Amino acid sequence: MIDDAPPLRPRRREPDANGILVRSPYPLATLTIGIGAVVVLTVIGFFLGTVDLGLARALNALHTGALGAFTDGVYHAISPAPAIVVTVIVTAVIWVVQRNVRPAAAFAGVVAITWVPSDIVKELVHRARPDVSVLPHPFAVQPDPGYPSGHTVFMVAFTIAICWVLRDTRWHTLAVTLGAVAVVVVFFAVTIDAVHFPTDALASVAWALAVAPAARVLWVDLLMPRLPYLRPAKPVAR
Repeated sequence: MIDDAPPLRPRRREPDANGILVRSPYPLATLTIGIGAVVVLTVIGFFLGTVDLGLARALNALHTGALGAFTDGVYHAISPAPAIVVTVIVTAVIWVVQRNVRPAAAFAGVVAITWVPSDIVKELVHRARPDVSVLPHPFAVQPDPGYPSGHTVFMVAFTIAICWVLRDTRWHTLAVTLGAVAVVVVFFAVTIDAVHFPTDALASVAWALAVAPAARVLWVDLLMPRLPYLRPAKPVAR
């Protein structure tokens, strides 16, 4: 008698279906691009000087009335402390909704590993912010250097990470659309306030676009599988 029953096959105890957990097909290339971008953008920062001071002044001239109040509000809303709080809240929501700590940890790790090193480069390059004495509507003097813009790096990294989390859901298109709008808003908020040169913000967008995929490979593909509670679920027999 021939047994037509299908053979036993291993299955995952807890499927990792979330898009941010999908392994990169080109990890070495992704890491190389990320590292290369950090090196190139850091070197560029040393040579920018005040090359776009005229554009910074022109954008700052728009800082009047409701628009000025709006850009001020955006700048304060995603300052480091509020940005960290928002990241923690979204991480918790992902954990609760997914009922799995791995996508939540992946999200938080990608945002942090993309964002935090930009502050190190900021101190290394030490590019001054636009001179308030030549601005039509100067913002309060900022004590730290301006290149790259931490606000912009955070917003782009946050958008990329949340779009990965929602990649295979009906919310993905909405996340991409709203995220793109948020990035544009932050870009113009920091440049209209003139707390950053336009090239600071532009370099920050390039930074996050190149570094976030490398951060995901480093954190999700290489490090998380080696940490207790963050490892992928082991196959079990049916």
